[in-house]
Amino acid sequence: MASQSRDEQIAALRRDGLVVVRDFLDAPACAALLQTARAQLNAHIEPIEYEADLGYPGAPPSREAEGGRTVRRLLDAWSRDEAYRQYATCAPIRDWMAAYFGEPARLSLAHHNCIMTKHPRYGTLTGWHRDFRYWSFERDDMVSIWLALGDEYDRNGALHLVPGSHLEQFDASRFDAKKFFRDDLPANRSWIDRAIVPELHAGDVMFFHCNTLHAADRNATDEVKFSAVFTYHARSNRPLPGTRSALKGSVGLEG
Repeated sequence: MASQSRDEQIAALRRDGLVVVRDFLDAPACAALLQTARAQLNAHIEPIEYEADLGYPGAPPSREAEGGRTVRRLLDAWSRDEAYRQYATCAPIRDWMAAYFGEPARLSLAHHNCIMTKHPRYGTLTGWHRDFRYWSFERDDMVSIWLALGDEYDRNGALHLVPGSHLEQFDASRFDAKKFFRDDLPANRSWIDRAIVPELHAGDVMFFHCNTLHAADRNATDEVKFSAVFTYHARSNRPLPGTRSALKGSVGLEG
């Protein structure tokens, strides 16, 4: 099957809330990002979010407990290495986002901006949620890019996403106190049952909307999974003053 044009990719994102673009990043560049991520993980280079910090089901109870130093995210990828900065603002991403938003885009430094890791044994599952429920911008139209630095599939904790869920209006009662989409409600289950698990390979990118429902299971393999994740918004879509979204600012992609 012929690859989609950028316009077709954007149309798919608008329709489904997600689209996968194969071989978005070439193999040498992807391998270099992975090598850097592995080195920083092995050295526990701060800032880091540990599984024990979040307390999700199955997480170690503290950093001092068995498995307590299991890393969930290498935070602030923007400041970690020039290679991450170059990737996050590269011309293909800049042009893709400008075409989607219809204006120049900006990279949020407050949201995602990280290397996601999913470890065997102590890497926890992530419940169903929408990213925008945790963010504060003038408009709920933002796009994240998930770059696979290796193979991603159901068994090693790949993302589960619900196509079309970004277009649905869910009231607050459909979410729990921690803003996770409740899987005990029959009305919610009818959405969750539509989920897909796109398989990704190193260099593939998934674009997904900030209101697309998504989750992830635990990693049942013996290998750590690595992904680079960044979030973008239109230049005119400003973070609300005084919120976490405004705390770290953003970076323009105008070139």
